Amino acid sequence: MRKRIGGERLDELIRFAVNGGLCFLLEYGLLYGLTEYAGLYYLSSSAVSFAASVVLNYVICMVWVFPGTKNRGIRSKLIFVGSSLAGLLLNQLIMWFFVEVFGVYYMLTKIIATGVVMVWNYVMKRKALVV
Repeated sequence: MRKRIGGERLDELIRFAVNGGLCFLLEYGLLYGLTEYAGLYYLSSSAVSFAASVVLNYVICMVWVFPGTKNRGIRSKLIFVGSSLAGLLLNQLIMWFFVEVFGVYYMLTKIIATGVVMVWNYVMKRKALVV
């Protein structure tokens, strides 16, 4: 039998990473498409693409990453939504700061923001859906 950190939790982390990868592809593609082809300001595109990614993330978390957590109540939903809004704020601040202050290309900045927000999301989503 595997230990919790080496077994179940590791499997959960792998599922979370796969989910994150899928959500990142959606978010990154939408960010680029909305900015470059639809002509939206990069921060607007960032917010829209982040929101779409959160919806996909929620569905996959409920069904696959944290199975058996479908009916955790209003508290877990509020934590999930609240942490997502905080993640959006963190994402937008990082996007603005690196693009406007340091002049980093917005698509590169998105990778940086995603790394930071990913850690935040795992901790908070796990708290909302599992604990």
